[in-house]
Amino acid sequence: MTEYSPRLFTADAELEHLGEGLLACTLAREEWTHEAHLGATTYLLMKRPDVDLDAKLAGIIRRFNESVGGVNSETEGYHETITRCFLAGVRLFLSDADASEPLHKLVNRLLLSEMGRRDWPLRFYSRDRLFSVEARLNHVEPDLAAIPRSPTVIRSSAYGGGI
Repeated sequence: MTEYSPRLFTADAELEHLGEGLLACTLAREEWTHEAHLGATTYLLMKRPDVDLDAKLAGIIRRFNESVGGVNSETEGYHETITRCFLAGVRLFLSDADASEPLHKLVNRLLLSEMGRRDWPLRFYSRDRLFSVEARLNHVEPDLAAIPRSPTVIRSSAYGGGI
């Protein structure tokens, strides 16, 4: 697995910018990094319970990609299996989180955790399966190990919503 140092956040406002910017398609393309993906997802889970990420995240990301001139095809753009794997990872991380912690610190801990690593999906998927056209276009089940799931659902008035 490759080591990397994630860009950490310094304020909750950065996460609001990412989450709301993703929804409104107002982010600059270069802002849409791995850290932004996880930060926006965490923000949306915690602050925007009105957005059903299980039903809408694919469309949200596809629309954003197109808004910045990207395409969603068999070889680039939105990747269903990676998105679903990281969504499960964020939920797993949050299932054991301290809801009183500032959101940016929570996201920073996520980014420094196993679930925040760029290569986390490769613990469950072989490279060939994960990077297949089928996995990009549709969710496919892992071929190496089951993805751990969060045991409980978090409800937190501190973040104005829940998961």
